[in-house]
Amino acid sequence: MSDLPVNPLVWLGVGSSFAFSGLCYHLYQEKKKELKKLKEIPIFKPDQHLAKILKASPHKRLQYVAVEGMVQADGEPLASRFVPRCFGVIQKITVEEHLRYWNTLSKTWNTRTVNKKETSNSVPFSLIRPGAYVTDFYVKVQNPLEASGCPLERVYHKSRGAVEGLVSTALQGLSGEIPVAMVESEELLRVGSILTGFGEVVLEGDQVMRLQVPQDGRKYMLVATDHGSFMERHESSASMWKTLTAVTGLMGASFLTWAIYNLVGKQDDRSKKA
Repeated sequence: MSDLPVNPLVWLGVGSSFAFSGLCYHLYQEKKKELKKLKEIPIFKPDQHLAKILKASPHKRLQYVAVEGMVQADGEPLASRFVPRCFGVIQKITVEEHLRYWNTLSKTWNTRTVNKKETSNSVPFSLIRPGAYVTDFYVKVQNPLEASGCPLERVYHKSRGAVEGLVSTALQGLSGEIPVAMVESEELLRVGSILTGFGEVVLEGDQVMRLQVPQDGRKYMLVATDHGSFMERHESSASMWKTLTAVTGLMGASFLTWAIYNLVGKQDDRSKKA
């Protein structure tokens, strides 16, 4: 090892740094492309201006736009099962049972989740201009459960220890499984929250505007934030990959400079001895 001009670990550091820098640069470029496409998407509010644009558009349709508005139930909203005076338009309740079981191979107790049950409910809802609780202009959201983006907020989460009788616990212990806890959680898309929807908008009649799944294959998304915050998140992600590209590239260059310096120094020492 001492006969080698430079420790192989140094070359490993150089190669790893430049490889990671290349990966970060690739991810940065991909994020830049995504960000550029997002900036090209027109952004609207559910108002008279959007209605006029739709009336003037071919087939009264905008193929892919972003609509930012406040969530309002078209009828009666869904009441939270666990939180008083908390209402939403999409509701997901999850119940999980956690068991502890004996692993005969590792001779240890492990935990696993069983009997996981999910219940989803939704009611028709629309997006209105924030602050306008009474308005003639709104955008109905079609098939929200088909959209990606996870706009739900967790409003309840509780873990309760399993309560079992002595005989039941003994029998389950013999089978190698013991109940540990029951976990309940509830997620809601709350009435009054700000939502940005990405999709196709059509005008039905002269006033009813509808956000729906795009026919051109682009992603149908519902994001639980305003459009500006959504764009800031993507810009922050792009900046992160750009910074990592620079940092790892500088690390690789530093390792390489140090390796070359040591290599030249050892060669000079050998020439002096000769």
